[in-house]
Amino acid sequence: MDLKTFIRDVPGYPKPGIVFKDITPLWKDPRAFRFMVDGLVDHFKGKGIQVVASIESRGFIVGSAVAFALGAGFVPIRKAGKLPWNTVKASYSLEYGEATSEVHTDAFQPGARVLLLDDLLATGGTAEAAMKLLAELKAEVAGMGFIVELGFLKGREKLAPLGAEIFSLIRYE
Repeated sequence: MDLKTFIRDVPGYPKPGIVFKDITPLWKDPRAFRFMVDGLVDHFKGKGIQVVASIESRGFIVGSAVAFALGAGFVPIRKAGKLPWNTVKASYSLEYGEATSEVHTDAFQPGARVLLLDDLLATGGTAEAAMKLLAELKAEVAGMGFIVELGFLKGREKLAPLGAEIFSLIRYE
C-alpha cells in the first residue's frame, strides 16, 4: 500500500512558506491505519521494546497503537505545563518557533528499552529534545520511528549522532 496517497499537503499552514503534511486522511482509512501501525510494529518487533514514548500530540495516536500491538507500556512526552507530576524538561527549535517538552521523572525505569515515536521527522529538534529527556532518565533507546520524514530538512542527519536507529514509513526528499 502506498501510504503517500493518504497524505494531504496543506500550503501555508501553520504559517506562510510551510507545506503541512496532514496525515489525518491516513488515520481515517482503517486499512491504511492498520498498514501504518503494522509497518512500525513489524520493524521494531523482536527488539525488546518495553515502553513506547511518543511526542505530543499526533505522536500519541500512533504511539499508543504501536505500544498496544507490541505489548509495551506507553509514556507521553508533553508540551511544558501539561503533566501533573514532577518532570524533566528540554527546549528545542522548530521550523517555525521554539518549544519545550517534558516527561514525568518516574516515566521509565533506568535501562528500560524505549521506542521513541512521532508522526513527523522534520528538522529533528523535537525528537532531539525527547532523546535528551530519555537520556536524562537513563532509558535505553531501542529506536526512533516516524510516519513521515521530510528528508530535505535534514532531521535524520541531526539525530544520527545520538546513535539510535531511525526508521520512517514515508520519506519526502
